[in-house]
Amino acid sequence: MAVMPCGNVFMSGERNNVPKPYQLHLKSSEDLETSYEAIRAGFVALALEKNRRASPFIAEARALKSAASKAKTPADLLDMAEIQPGLLTAAGVSDKATKHLQDSDKRDAVKGLIENFLEPAGANFVEELVFRFLLIRGDTLGGSMRNVGGFIAQKKLTRAILACLQLAGHKCHWLHANTKAWSELPSDNADVELSLRGLSWNGSKGPRTLLYNTTVPLVGNNVDLSMLKCSFNELNRKIKHTPSYYIALGELKGGIDPGGADEHWKTAGSALSRIQKPFAQKKLKPDIFFIAAAIEAKMAVEIWDLLETGKLTNAANLTDDDQISSITSWLCTR
Repeated sequence: MAVMPCGNVFMSGERNNVPKPYQLHLKSSEDLETSYEAIRAGFVALALEKNRRASPFIAEARALKSAASKAKTPADLLDMAEIQPGLLTAAGVSDKATKHLQDSDKRDAVKGLIENFLEPAGANFVEELVFRFLLIRGDTLGGSMRNVGGFIAQKKLTRAILACLQLAGHKCHWLHANTKAWSELPSDNADVELSLRGLSWNGSKGPRTLLYNTTVPLVGNNVDLSMLKCSFNELNRKIKHTPSYYIALGELKGGIDPGGADEHWKTAGSALSRIQKPFAQKKLKPDIFFIAAAIEAKMAVEIWDLLETGKLTNAANLTDDDQISSITSWLCTR
């Protein structure tokens, strides 16, 4: 499958012999469909990520068991200050709820845990404590895993974009998710995608800034990927409120479960429509693109029809490396 080199500039298909962006990596709707092998690999990746995220909880449980084993009776746990947060967790009190409770309320919650569950366990009260701690932490893990598909998708796409920009020799700046500060991308940028919320570089057509998960004022909603024709130090409220600065906007869906693919597409389709309409009313037509991990046959046909009619500028299956290389090459040269 032919892939456009990262350094090339895509010409906008005004002549019939110039391919449209998606035609560089797609020949039909079937190319968009997610293969069984990709689905299997996606579920394995989710399992590995779940285990990675569970590691800190396992370490906490081991530390809790070691400390609690020093208590001769369940009641002794009340006087062990160093494990009170762990006891609260085992009692079913979330980290968020803890911030809103008085010390007396926290003590009552721990007393309830001891009287209702640990004391009835007899000599096995430490094991009962650890089991209940892990049960609650498991629920916390389950909540974080609901968004893990998007997290993995963003990591993969970001790494592909960085590879494209670095191969082209572009100097980049990146936006840190926690500090909200821009800084120069270091040469050793392993794992930078874990906390990246934006990229900025000077391309062949001028400065470009790509923002992740940001509200586009004209749209009034959060958009997964928004590219503006400005540098990171020019980016301000006025520019974000000026529709003509937006070059490309896209939706990214990382869920790999085929059972949820149609629902994800409905959500994304509605989002793409919400993006297009306000820009069209301003007589503007930024590039609209869609990237997803799970694409079923019917969904692929609908996406292909949107590409053929020009309602979508580009699309790719996240599980296909050639397609991701092609669409990121196109995006980096807009």
